[in-house]
Amino acid sequence: MDPIFIWWIGEAAPDRALLDHAALHLGRAFGRPVREWSSPERPRHAYDPKRKQHLSGAILKWLLEAGPGAGKVLGVTDRDLFIPILTYVFGEGQLGGGAAVVSIARLLEDVELIGPQLLLERLAKEAVHEVGHAFGLLHCATPVCVMARSSGVRNVDEKKPELCSECRRRLEELQTGGPR
Repeated sequence: MDPIFIWWIGEAAPDRALLDHAALHLGRAFGRPVREWSSPERPRHAYDPKRKQHLSGAILKWLLEAGPGAGKVLGVTDRDLFIPILTYVFGEGQLGGGAAVVSIARLLEDVELIGPQLLLERLAKEAVHEVGHAFGLLHCATPVCVMARSSGVRNVDEKKPELCSECRRRLEELQTGGPR
């Protein structure tokens, strides 16, 4: 069973508690081992100076080229991400592909007021969400499902860190080649 690799690609030093918490939830959600991948390389080419943000699609391509080459790889960054049609994104996952990326930049809203546990929970949810796309899952209409679309941080807070029963069933089908 191919593992999920989690790779800190931020500029600041990695926060062990943050990565360990995300890894715990990824392992639970997808039933796979989660391993850390480490390299000093960073996707600096993804920076757009006009927007002062990083293009998430460029990071996904880079993760596939520079990453472990097997399983799924999740890049975690402290840089703000965007896709051209949106002001920002919390992350992006290749639908049925090998890479996903998530940023903590926009997840930090209100963390100083509420506490660091809030950031742990938000990152875990968005990590599972983006890796869920990499496993082939689409957005879910159930608001509390981790695969529900999040247009703002409040939507992230409303979600649970787990897949709903329908998304769990769909994941099993995708992994076993069952009905589509």
